[in-house]
Amino acid sequence: MPQSRDRRARLATFAVFFVQGLTFATLLTQVSALQNKHGLTDGELSILLLVVPVIAGIGSVVAGSLATRFGSRWILRFVQPLACVAVVLAGAAPNVPSLVAANVLFGLSLGGVDAGMNMQGVTVERRYGRPILTGFHALWSAAAVIGALWASAAGGMDLSLPVTFAIALAPAVVISLIASTWLCTPEEEHVEVAAADAGPGVPWKAIIPLCLAMAFLYVGDASISNFGSVFMDKVMHATAAVVPLALGAYQATTFVVRIGGDLAVRKWGPAMIVRIGGAVATLGFVAIVLAPSEPLAIAGFALTGIGLSVVAPQSFSAAGRLDPAGTGVAIARVNMFNYVGFIVGAALVGGIADASDYRIAFTAPLVLAAVIILLARGFQPRTAPAVTAPAAP
Repeated sequence: MPQSRDRRARLATFAVFFVQGLTFATLLTQVSALQNKHGLTDGELSILLLVVPVIAGIGSVVAGSLATRFGSRWILRFVQPLACVAVVLAGAAPNVPSLVAANVLFGLSLGGVDAGMNMQGVTVERRYGRPILTGFHALWSAAAVIGALWASAAGGMDLSLPVTFAIALAPAVVISLIASTWLCTPEEEHVEVAAADAGPGVPWKAIIPLCLAMAFLYVGDASISNFGSVFMDKVMHATAAVVPLALGAYQATTFVVRIGGDLAVRKWGPAMIVRIGGAVATLGFVAIVLAPSEPLAIAGFALTGIGLSVVAPQSFSAAGRLDPAGTGVAIARVNMFNYVGFIVGAALVGGIADASDYRIAFTAPLVLAAVIILLARGFQPRTAPAVTAPAAP
């Protein structure tokens, strides 16, 4: 049975995921507005969007290294408020160089938070002794929906970008700082493993399917997060109030599926859940590519969210099983491919769109979503070595 300390750590981790989802959606739903504000071409926008995942990959690697020594709580306490500040600076940027600088700061913080919050999530899941990681990602999605809805409302009220961002993220900073006091400590995060079971380290062969699935997932996610609003603007010719609903629909269905995701994993296993998710995501991208109207395009984004929603939490959970000592190395590696996917997604979709149009561009994530179906067998749980987690005080 989980003890009160475990429940506090779980609540704090929920809060961290919530703030990260809100931060991410607050910025990404306004990509089209930032493009229009600074007069960026589609090619220039693609280059700008590449800055975030490249720097975030560096942030994830650094976070993995620091977490091994200091634990992820210290990382989250510092970098999550910094991510919120970076988004506000991006909205207030008077020119492209200052926008790039804000994006660099956001990317570095984003990588640290993504790695750190999933380390906390896996630690809490280990202490509970049952799948609960998808629930954290569900709240991330709920926060992203709130961010998208707020962007839609702010667009209808003609609020400036700095004001829009500050209203959403000032409370988020407070929540993050309070939550950091309840997160798992390094002593709780790092557990003892018998020498015979520890092995030589995290095996790359076992982790590669997880990394590839994560990358292909985020090619799809990047195409929606970075270009969903642009697709609605340029292809569907939607109004400012409707444009953010593409990401909103995607995150809404992601949230709904993730609510029951842990129960589904317990019943059918992670491999089957990921396999079904890849198939549904593929159908969603087909719907986006062929959509003749705004409602059907939004429905396609929603269907894609249903399919892709399960891949990330199961990738991190499977990585945690490959790292029984809780060093965070496996999670940091898998998380790094999050940004590989974002880099490929931004370059691939943006480049194809620049050369042709966004309908053709969205066929790229369609194909890669289908490959996830083949990678699903790598999520099958293996026999884990016995570990001894420190008792909660």
